[in-house]
Amino acid sequence: MEKWNQSSSDFTLLGLFPQNQTGLLLLLLITFVFSLALVGNSTMIYLIRVDPRLHTPMYILLSQLSLMDLMYISTTVPKMAFNFLSGQKSITVLGCGVQSFFFLTMAGSEGLLLASMAYDRFVAICHPLHYPVRMSKMMCLKMIIGSWTLGSINSLAHTAYALHIPYCHSRSINHFFCDVPAMLALACMDTWVYEYMVFVSTSLFLLFPFLGITASYGRVLFAVFHMQSKEGKKKAFTTCSTHLTVVTFYYAPFVYTYLRPRSLRSPAEDKILAVFYTILTPMLNPIIYSLRNKEVLGAMTRVFGTFYSTKH
Repeated sequence: MEKWNQSSSDFTLLGLFPQNQTGLLLLLLITFVFSLALVGNSTMIYLIRVDPRLHTPMYILLSQLSLMDLMYISTTVPKMAFNFLSGQKSITVLGCGVQSFFFLTMAGSEGLLLASMAYDRFVAICHPLHYPVRMSKMMCLKMIIGSWTLGSINSLAHTAYALHIPYCHSRSINHFFCDVPAMLALACMDTWVYEYMVFVSTSLFLLFPFLGITASYGRVLFAVFHMQSKEGKKKAFTTCSTHLTVVTFYYAPFVYTYLRPRSLRSPAEDKILAVFYTILTPMLNPIIYSLRNKEVLGAMTRVFGTFYSTKH
């Protein structure tokens, strides 16, 4: 069987859209979504940084989520747009490795961060008296560092493996970014051991955190229904439903994609599902959190109101 030398041959990304007018219109739509994500997440980071009222664990974690979403969408969309507009579909082995590393780092880190945010709400609503101790600034910092570190280590292992396996004949990746499972389809060797590793790491970084989040919000909703204060009940329910919306949008397509055997997956379906967690979720997160959160809306009024009044 002919093997291609990895150092002398680039990969080819087949992309998401056909090279025609329909594809161009869809790309313009994706570019608009990308712009919204950049503005929305940058605004959230700026608001949380400059408004002292948002210097709490919940919003510090939220600012990290916005940073991850910014990096997440920037890992895939610019390269996809460049390839479509230039007509060049190639990506170097190094470029593929860098893209895969950042994508997988954000994927794992965001999964763990969402679990940390769920724990924060669980303690705030179910154990409010213990909140200052259980969710201190130091604990919040440990959660953030832990999410980034574990996500990076996991990503490095997967990326290193993907770049060291031999590839045969075609180097055309049927995806719009260097997604490791899509790359495995081109391998010369049996990759069942690695596919088992993907199953294990997906379970550790996505499935178990998702189950933990579901359990904690179940406990939170139980506590909310037993609250005496109608105002407190409404605020807690709004916060939790916001988090659950974000969590579902992120985890559901991810878990569905990576926990299925390769024999049951199709490249077209994988690409459509990937649009949800790589492009739509980073755009939706700041919108969901800002429109359904009085503190964030209040911060917008204070910060941008002050900015507007100083300009006039």
